[in-house]
Amino acid sequence: MSRMKPVQSENTISAGYTLDYISGKQVKETPREVVRQRVVRALIHEYGFSPEDMRLDFPVNGRKKADIAIFHHDKEHIVENLSRAVLCRQEPNVGKNTVRIRDFDQAAKDLDEIETIMREVDAVQYGLWTNGLEFFFVEKEQKRFETKCNPIGDWPMAEESIGTKEVISDAHTRVADNEMLKITFRRCHNFIHGNEGMPKDAAFWQFLYLIFCKMHDENLRTKQRQAWQCRFWAGPKEQFDAQGRKAIRARIEGLFTEVKRQYKNIFRGNEEITLSDRALAFIVSELAKYDFTRTDVDAKGMAYQELVGVNLRGDRGQYFTPRGVVKLVIEMLDPKENETLLDPACGTGGFLVASLGHMLKKFREEQSIHPGNESTSEFLNVHERLKEYAATKVFGADFDPFLIRAAQMNMVLAGDGGGHIYNINSLEFPQGHLSDLEIAKDEIPLGSIDILATNPPFGSDIPITDRNILEQYELAHVWERDDEGGFRNTGRLHGSVSPEILFVERSIKWIKPGPGRMGIVLPDGILGNPAAEYIRWWIMRETQVLASIDLPVEAFIAEANVNILTSLLFLRRKDDREKHREALSRAEEYPVFMAVADKVGFDRRGNKLYKRTPDGEEIVAPKQYTERIRIGGRFVERTLTRSEKIEDNDLPVIAEKYREFLREHQP
Repeated sequence: MSRMKPVQSENTISAGYTLDYISGKQVKETPREVVRQRVVRALIHEYGFSPEDMRLDFPVNGRKKADIAIFHHDKEHIVENLSRAVLCRQEPNVGKNTVRIRDFDQAAKDLDEIETIMREVDAVQYGLWTNGLEFFFVEKEQKRFETKCNPIGDWPMAEESIGTKEVISDAHTRVADNEMLKITFRRCHNFIHGNEGMPKDAAFWQFLYLIFCKMHDENLRTKQRQAWQCRFWAGPKEQFDAQGRKAIRARIEGLFTEVKRQYKNIFRGNEEITLSDRALAFIVSELAKYDFTRTDVDAKGMAYQELVGVNLRGDRGQYFTPRGVVKLVIEMLDPKENETLLDPACGTGGFLVASLGHMLKKFREEQSIHPGNESTSEFLNVHERLKEYAATKVFGADFDPFLIRAAQMNMVLAGDGGGHIYNINSLEFPQGHLSDLEIAKDEIPLGSIDILATNPPFGSDIPITDRNILEQYELAHVWERDDEGGFRNTGRLHGSVSPEILFVERSIKWIKPGPGRMGIVLPDGILGNPAAEYIRWWIMRETQVLASIDLPVEAFIAEANVNILTSLLFLRRKDDREKHREALSRAEEYPVFMAVADKVGFDRRGNKLYKRTPDGEEIVAPKQYTERIRIGGRFVERTLTRSEKIEDNDLPVIAEKYREFLREHQP
């Protein structure tokens, strides 16, 4: 009995199916199809191909099919007009293990499939074989007595040919697709770790050194404009011969010398690029294809966080805040261009980078600039404004020196110089002994910050027991009930206190009395445990509660591997006049925004969740992309509309509801 094909309505799609990004029709969502659709999106948004020039499962010779066929622009979809062919296989299922990236010789058996198509179809000039992690690009060379298929580092953009190495060096880069950038970062790290035999952490730092070189080269482009000569590039065939690899190393080592000189606050000066010529050429070839400066801040942060989570997870309650939670906190705090922002437990800088993304969006909206479609002058204006904001208003602190470097590098990747991140113990501040204490005391004294956003380390298994620290905190003392329904400080110190309790007090004391506001991630116990009632009373005395958001366990378990219920608490610090007035008379009641997030876009295993109808069909809606892409050596603007599944995520809805709440209740 044949199986009936599911019927797709205009706004829904059957469970287990996905939408083909080329035709809009639904296809079964197999592991191979996931890879194919990811590649299709990249070919359209990164390389500039038109969906009208593409087709799936195109028969090329008898039973052989190209999984993705690309035809000459505006030509009929016949084999004589087929210019490029792609074969896709499902991604290797290796769990959390590192995938060893094969070279062309090691993948010869798989590549024979795509090379056969290229040899049998005269019109096909370029081929690609991929399993989602390995990408093998091939160019056809027609000789007198044979047809050769030669490895190349990447395809040219739509309607272009490879050209010369000199042309490649002229910054023909592209804006990265979100998913493809994550895969590129993972491929680079896997190559160093799996192919070079380096430990994960060493591979991570080697990769970041090259990220720094890439960003330094792009920053020089921004400053020098026409006088700029790109050095972070790899010719299409350079990585495949010894002489080309040595040329790449010479360019990169010169750049890295400049990087260490410029970023003395990050580098000690004795760091070295210890990768083999082969590995270095591979990484440079992978990264050189992208324009990181123009690539979306969120996309870069997402790719970076994926690597950081694998390599730098700490053992003192440190874990990395999921990006959806970070974005919600920043959107609800809504920093302004003239306001300072601090994360006193910044880790790898997630909240700091999110504030840059938030501000970039504001700058574009003010000037009616559509991302990806701005002119060069508009882009440079916004970029310089963002660098100024990052350099003067954004601050971070952490006691872990490795995380400090990781945060600085994250900020550089986002588009900043990476400064104003201090190696201090925030709970000990303004006392302590770590390296950046004196400058932090000068630049971020207590009571000086407009906005604070943080996810502090917490848990009873990492208690603070140092009496010199505990003596600084009211909440480190024993409190008892008084006769007026409140609590009084007995003056006796607890022997140990969970760090999150002290971080609540320290964060409040760090922001300005009156306008200062903060958002903090806390375990639910502080907000609901009867034994913590004195903490809640103290918070109410010192602050106005702006909002409280309950998060589901999925928020942290999939990305941070932490199985704990948490909440977001948003507070505004009262000034002394407010506290004095309330001490003399009863405090006036005020509205507090409260919300419960049931869904965060993924389940406990990290699988994406999409909105469904009551009968289980997934809902789709049109999404518009306006892009400025380079095709055939010139920039063109185009608008694409594609129906896509809708992420089942309450966090963006909560952010919008909070904005409505403020409009209703603020004078």
